[in-house]
Amino acid sequence: MRVLDSHLHLWDPRELDYTWLSGRLDRTFGPDEYRAAADDAGAAERSAIFVQAECVPTQSVAEVEWVARVGVAAGVCGIVARVALEETDATARLAAVRALPLVVGVRRLMQDDAAALVDSPAFLAGARSVADAGLAFDACVRAHEVPQVTRLADAVPGLAIVLDHLGKPRVSGAPDPQWRADLRALAERPQVVCKLSGLPAEATTASARDRADDAEGWTPAMLMPFLDEALTAFGPQRLLFGGDWPVSWPYARWEGLVRAWADTAAPSHVDDIMYGNAARVYGL
Repeated sequence: MRVLDSHLHLWDPRELDYTWLSGRLDRTFGPDEYRAAADDAGAAERSAIFVQAECVPTQSVAEVEWVARVGVAAGVCGIVARVALEETDATARLAAVRALPLVVGVRRLMQDDAAALVDSPAFLAGARSVADAGLAFDACVRAHEVPQVTRLADAVPGLAIVLDHLGKPRVSGAPDPQWRADLRALAERPQVVCKLSGLPAEATTASARDRADDAEGWTPAMLMPFLDEALTAFGPQRLLFGGDWPVSWPYARWEGLVRAWADTAAPSHVDDIMYGNAARVYGL
C-alpha cells in the first residue's frame, strides 16, 4: 500500500508564531509526532505534502524553509506555501517561494473571505501568476463559499485548483442539498480536484476537540455519506486522500476509514485515491 497524504500540517510554536492555536493544538506537532500517528494506521510506503499552517504572514517563507529542513523525517516530498495573491508584491512573493525547495503549490486561505477575493482584480492576477508558474492552488473555503471557487475556476481556467476538505460541509446529519449541488457544479470544471480531508474536524465539536479522549468525536457512519457525494461529483481520479493532521484526528481512524471506503466504493482506484492522484496533481 502506498499512501501520499496530500494535506499534512506540522508546527512548532518555539520556531514560528501561530495566533490561532488553542486547546489540544497549542503544542508542537512535528515529524516525530506525525510518524507515531501514521504508524498507528499500519504498514505502508508513506510520503506527504505539507500545507501551510497559517503562521503569522511575515513568517511564510520561514515556514517553508523550516519544513524543508525538518520535514524529510516525516516523508514530506512537497510543500504548499502561503502566498497572499491579492497583495501588490504577490508576483515577487510567488517567485520567492517558487525558488524554495519542495514547493509544489500555494494556498491563501479563502474561508470567510472568498467573495471579496474572487471579486478582486489583484487576487485574480495573482491566481493567473500561479497558473503561469505551473503550481497548484489549494482553495480552503466553507460550504456556502464553494460557488466562489467555481467562479475562480471560470475566471482562471488554466489554474489547477485543489478543493480542501470537500469545501467544509456541515457534518451533523445528511449532506446538505445546497452543498451537494454546489459541489457538483464545481466538479464540472475539469481543472478542479477534491481532497478527502478535514471531515473529522468538521464533525468534532469544539468542546470535544479539546478533550484528551479523541475516540468520541465522530463515527464512520457520520462521514461516509460525504465521501460518497465527493465520488459522485468528481469521480475516483479527481479525489485525493488528505489526513489534515493534527487538526483532524485520530489520524489512524481517518486513514483507515478512507481506505476501507475506497476498497468498497472504488476498488480499482484505491491507489489513485491514496497516492497517484495527489502525485499527478502536484507534479511529483
